[in-house]
Amino acid sequence: MKTIKSIFALILCIVISLTVSIIPNAKTAEYQNKYPLIFVHGMFGWGKDEGINKIIPYWGATTGSLIEYLDNKNIEAYDVSVGPMSSAWDNACEIYAQLTGTTVDYGEAHSKAHNHDRYGRTYTEPLFENWGENKKVHLIGHSHGGQGVRLLAHLLTYGDETEMKTTTDGTVSGLFTGGKENRVESVTTICSPNNGTASYNVGASMYWDYALKATMNIYATLMGRSFLNGVLVDFHLEQFGLTYIPGETTTDDLIPAMIKFAKTSDNVITDLTFEGAQALNKQIKTSKNIHYFCFTYDMTTEKHYLPLYADTHLLLLTGLLLRIYGVPENTSGLIFDESWLPTDGLVNTVSGENPIDEPAKTFDGNIESGLWNVMPRCKGDHGTPIGLMADKDETHKFYDNLTEMLISLED
Repeated sequence: MKTIKSIFALILCIVISLTVSIIPNAKTAEYQNKYPLIFVHGMFGWGKDEGINKIIPYWGATTGSLIEYLDNKNIEAYDVSVGPMSSAWDNACEIYAQLTGTTVDYGEAHSKAHNHDRYGRTYTEPLFENWGENKKVHLIGHSHGGQGVRLLAHLLTYGDETEMKTTTDGTVSGLFTGGKENRVESVTTICSPNNGTASYNVGASMYWDYALKATMNIYATLMGRSFLNGVLVDFHLEQFGLTYIPGETTTDDLIPAMIKFAKTSDNVITDLTFEGAQALNKQIKTSKNIHYFCFTYDMTTEKHYLPLYADTHLLLLTGLLLRIYGVPENTSGLIFDESWLPTDGLVNTVSGENPIDEPAKTFDGNIESGLWNVMPRCKGDHGTPIGLMADKDETHKFYDNLTEMLISLED
């Protein structure tokens, strides 16, 4: 009997070994990366919590879910959901609450300054276990998401003096006390308007900015107060009383909530303007212990800067409008010249490089911390790096190279 059992055991081991060897996506006991990758979407985007993500994932888009692709390669990665119309500050607070499994705290001083509630929704469990010095994160933001992850890394490192002075009852959020730079290994921005974008100026010149703000307000109001909020999209605007906290109902009247949101500058549009981006840049500093990378895309020709290299045809139109607009008008603190003409259809390519006045160097293969490693420009449009109408193999190759580089930083 023992001999028979031994034979069966041996056969079972052989079958298991062969099965693992012939299945390309078979999981190993450990992730390839020691530190999780945290992906943050941009303006009007969405994350894993929204129903639309099951139809078309933000990360991966028409090439399929990037998070699933990375998971099949044993890369630990998460895509978070933040307010698609909210400011970088509010987004940073929302990411922190998801990482820690706590209630979103927008800060007493910030909330008073912008006339909205201090607290948002509660996350009963952290995004993953044991976030800390021994399990840092790689923060990756696309478009406006890049501004959010930059601010998050700054607050974790330096905290916020105003919040600490204002909150005297002992309830100040751990996000605002600083000293947590050892929780972040790297910050990567992709097509981010780190220095603002002329897209807002183009819209303003055509009076589209008023229409956009009005549309944004009405859309958020109608959807945010309906059963569709969270089922299809989630606006995360409970601080303004426009959306319900999941499982609760708001006590704010609809009209006052609409007026409050319509009047606020605490939104994504402000951050995209040259003035708003500069205000954000003055607030943010790099940490000597964190690695910074910025990736940019250029859809224009070398001569005349015509927008021809687009995967998404709609961005040919926006790219053409930006080309017609030309070199932006002078704004204090920024020098505008011909270098601002290349764009990805939504963001001036040069703006997606290092934030002005922050240390940087052109990437030469030698990665340094505490400064921006400016990566070589890629050809394509604003949606190319998230896989929108892009080549699947090229999209996967981009993230294969990125994850390989980030993993190389880990101890």
